[in-house]
Amino acid sequence: MTARPRILLIDSYDSFTFNLAALCKRAIPDCHVHIVKNDQLRSSTLLPLFKHFDALIIGPGPGTPENPADIGVIKDIWHVPEELIIPVFGVCLGLQTLAVEYGARIKRLNVVKHGQVSKVFHHGADIFRDVGDIQAVRYHSLYVELSGEEELVPLAWADDGEENGRVLMALRHAYKPFWSVQYHPESVCTIGGGEEVLRNFWRLAVEWSVAHGKSTLPWTPAVEAFIGSCWPSVRQLATTLVEYGHPTTSVSTRTLHLSYSDVTRICEMLGVAGEHEDFVLLDSAAAPGRFSIIGCPRRTAARITYSVGESFVRIRQGQDVTFVELGSLDIWAWLSAFMRRKKAHGGAPEVPFWGGLIGYLSYELGAHTLTPIPPRTGFRPRHPDVNLIFVERSIVMDSKSHTVYVQSILPGDEEWLQKMTARLESLETLSVDRFTSPVATRSTPFLPTPVVTLPDRVEYISKINAAKERLFSGDSYELCVTAPTRVRAPRAPSAIAHGTSSSWELYKTLRRRNPAPHSAYIRLHPSTLLSSSPERFLSYSRAPDSLCQLRPIKGTVRKAPGITRAVAEEMLVGSKKEVAENLMIVDLIRHDLHSVVGEDVDVRQFCRVEEYETVWQLVSVIEGQPAPSVKGKDNPDLGFEVLRASLPPGSMTGAPKKRSVEILRELEGEERGIYSGVLGYADVGGGGDWAVIIRSCFKHDDQRTASTGSCDQGLNASGNEVPCSRANGKAHHTTTPDARLHFAHHNSDGERDALNGASDTDILESPMDEWTLGAGGAITALSDPVAEWEEMITKVESVLRAFNSQ
Repeated sequence: MTARPRILLIDSYDSFTFNLAALCKRAIPDCHVHIVKNDQLRSSTLLPLFKHFDALIIGPGPGTPENPADIGVIKDIWHVPEELIIPVFGVCLGLQTLAVEYGARIKRLNVVKHGQVSKVFHHGADIFRDVGDIQAVRYHSLYVELSGEEELVPLAWADDGEENGRVLMALRHAYKPFWSVQYHPESVCTIGGGEEVLRNFWRLAVEWSVAHGKSTLPWTPAVEAFIGSCWPSVRQLATTLVEYGHPTTSVSTRTLHLSYSDVTRICEMLGVAGEHEDFVLLDSAAAPGRFSIIGCPRRTAARITYSVGESFVRIRQGQDVTFVELGSLDIWAWLSAFMRRKKAHGGAPEVPFWGGLIGYLSYELGAHTLTPIPPRTGFRPRHPDVNLIFVERSIVMDSKSHTVYVQSILPGDEEWLQKMTARLESLETLSVDRFTSPVATRSTPFLPTPVVTLPDRVEYISKINAAKERLFSGDSYELCVTAPTRVRAPRAPSAIAHGTSSSWELYKTLRRRNPAPHSAYIRLHPSTLLSSSPERFLSYSRAPDSLCQLRPIKGTVRKAPGITRAVAEEMLVGSKKEVAENLMIVDLIRHDLHSVVGEDVDVRQFCRVEEYETVWQLVSVIEGQPAPSVKGKDNPDLGFEVLRASLPPGSMTGAPKKRSVEILRELEGEERGIYSGVLGYADVGGGGDWAVIIRSCFKHDDQRTASTGSCDQGLNASGNEVPCSRANGKAHHTTTPDARLHFAHHNSDGERDALNGASDTDILESPMDEWTLGAGGAITALSDPVAEWEEMITKVESVLRAFNSQ
């Protein structure tokens, strides 16, 4: 044994691996933990390196021990020659592979146990010495059946009664130093069978090594070249784009107190109604949101776009477009380096945003990091997966104190600050009509109603059933199955009458009917995103004491007469399904956060019901701070690294995340795009805040035009040459006088039928927009397919209401 134990952890592409690494660090004092994938090295290379380790951990993972592709080198680990044997502790898949390799059978449980807590019975010996009662979290659909003839000794079990009977929960090899458990000792809700059992394993491992005269070879650079450095470690980001040292840019701020808090009035003063101008608003339209951020970009503000699979980043500044090759960087390292060069200081510390990048990151951007997205076939250009604008001037509104902050990170920008402050002060005395364009004289009495194409019900339910089969087979614990709804909508009548932005009018309706703490209006051509998201994904505060926080939501009850807090808590906290969904995502997020910041990750809140404007929601809070070894690296801003490690949001995929993303790609059959990505900002001070893109809709424009103007002239316009919508189209006009939406579905031939009986005579030429609304739900073994369909439709309707006549 070495002075500082060295542990090798085999990762089978699971989403709880780093939780297990953190557990090892707590249970085995001063240990080094190295992590390798189960297919990273050949057995002939990896097994001889065991001599440099004191113990081995085989972590959980998706799949079955009977599939070689799922277990990689693990099969060979259980049969290493005597001179290479070291103590091994297996978890979940680790137990199953040990059992199968020594003659046991693997079977399916009658009732799957994913995210559920069971009492574990044991005799208080071996790895359970001095361990009392155990309440253990289980994530498995397969179990081990022993015949009694194997060289294996059962150590613990769970009693599932009529569901599954007695299920093996722990075993050891009869004479080799191999131990394993079926449950998850690293889960946040496992009580009594986690750190205590790992500590006992280490005690037994030391005793075995001493008794057998085992000594550990010293660590060498040659070994590290194969295995990698110990966890936690920071990715080596290229520094060629970065000028280090203290930030030289200072933030200039003017503050004022306004009695009104209507963000939309300020936006209209700034020219949001100009459809062809870029505009960004991050809008805390409901509690518990507090700060709203309005960007005032100049004409030459940097627009950054990137599409998955490209080797370059586009930077548009006014009429100029630069293509910057990524070279050896990935997009995350490039964005991190870009923001390091923009560091600023001296802003109001209570304001979360001083300036920086605002926009969105698509679902596919995160998915591509986990598992590469296949190239598109045919001529189908990608819309941007990264769509950000660098904001140098901004207005931040604090709804709690009614303070407005006018900010600039441009040197010598006093004139703009003074003018903008004066305009805001005068806004209280002006009529709202001042900020809208004159009403056009033409009337629009015969506008067609929006045509809504919902997902096919039979197909969606079929996908849910297919997802459940993948849960039963052991490939995933939870799968968030989604589908797009398409809305072909005419421009809002008020926008046509006033000659102003239809998407802005639509956003105001959405904001009024479904206010949310992470509402947003992001118009970065060619894309426009309207959000009423309730869910923060990730926030991180400024250095030196950066704190990362994630707030997953799993479980929602809409407010209604009689739905009190007590009723909502019974429906959510009292639901085994809702709590299991939340627990799985909490454990996944802990893993994602541990992978970057190290050991200091804590669940500050687990499955608590929070009150929002229109709903009750089941919310957990996970926080993490960089370990000293991470802080010591020259990496002042971990925001994009945490994003890289955490996207796509686990609440929108399932766990284990990599396998779940692959399954969902196969089931859903098309890309999600902006939906279930994230929107938000990266601040020049080092902080950031990103929300999950749900309860939202987006569109992509097809044509391009040039425009001018800037915030200085009362317009929040970049003035860039940008794509904009000028598409005309045909839509069915409903024959029902009071109908607001016109629904369509796909018939058996794949053609769209009108449900409202519209005829050709009802078709009217009119400016139309094509909107996409994504929605779905977390599928577990407890899910009812019909109920999941209805839940998905309910989520669609929360956004669809905005398309009613305004």
